[in-house]
Amino acid sequence: MTTLHAAAPAGESGTDCPAAETPPTRPETREAGGIPMAGDPGEVAPSDARRLSKALFTRLRALEEGTPEYSYTRATLVELNQTLVRYAAGRFRNSREPMEDILQVATIGLIRAIDRFEPERGLEFSSFALPTITGEIKRFFRDTTWSVHVPRRLQELRLSIAKASDLLEQRLDRAPTVADLAAHLGLGEEEVIEGLVASRGHTAGSLDATGDGTGENVLAARLGFQDPGFERAENLAALKPLVAALPDRDRAVLSMRYVEELTQAEIGGRLGISQMQVSRILLRILTGLRTGLVGEES
Repeated sequence: MTTLHAAAPAGESGTDCPAAETPPTRPETREAGGIPMAGDPGEVAPSDARRLSKALFTRLRALEEGTPEYSYTRATLVELNQTLVRYAAGRFRNSREPMEDILQVATIGLIRAIDRFEPERGLEFSSFALPTITGEIKRFFRDTTWSVHVPRRLQELRLSIAKASDLLEQRLDRAPTVADLAAHLGLGEEEVIEGLVASRGHTAGSLDATGDGTGENVLAARLGFQDPGFERAENLAALKPLVAALPDRDRAVLSMRYVEELTQAEIGGRLGISQMQVSRILLRILTGLRTGLVGEES
């Protein structure tokens, strides 16, 4: 435990306190101008930090804001209570935001707690500060990490629905329905649905996101695909005038082969020609149509 030295009255040196009483392995604690000071506040044990914080809060209330003494005392309180900052920030370690940013926001919450704390009420500072720090972090997530702008009312509704969902899932041993959430929160089902829809704006996926190891674009797969029927319709529209320009016999051969699906031998029997002649006729017709299509595309 760090030994705190009492302030030396005017005219006394304070040498009656043996140096041996302060363990050399603990951070040095001293007083300057009647203000308790710690050699390295970051190394003070939590129990010592609580006792030193009480003395510093009492002194802080007696100092004039803006003076060097006030600034030093306030800064020392911030350093002494960094354990609270790390503890509160650690609850959000699994979030997508960098831990460095969360720690900065938590420190802002600590400073606000120091400015608002009233030691005369007899409340432990840690009990007062932790909700303030945690609230500051939650506001950070609520206000700055939404991918789409959502009204504050819906942001708060999302948090309420998330808490209710966790509670009801444990209680019901299943995922809660919209009706379950509405009954628990005392809201209408339409309002719960509105909150669920708004929660989708909290994060946004990349347009280039791929599936699980497949390399396929997930968004493209969900939005649709290229219908091969479109290409077939385009080809038929392009072929229509070319087929119409063919002689009657050639159109009849095409109809028997690709509409009636007759074999070349059956077509030859109808026309009174050999199968070889039918094959040559089909080859000539298809080559001409293919040449006509290529010519239109170019």
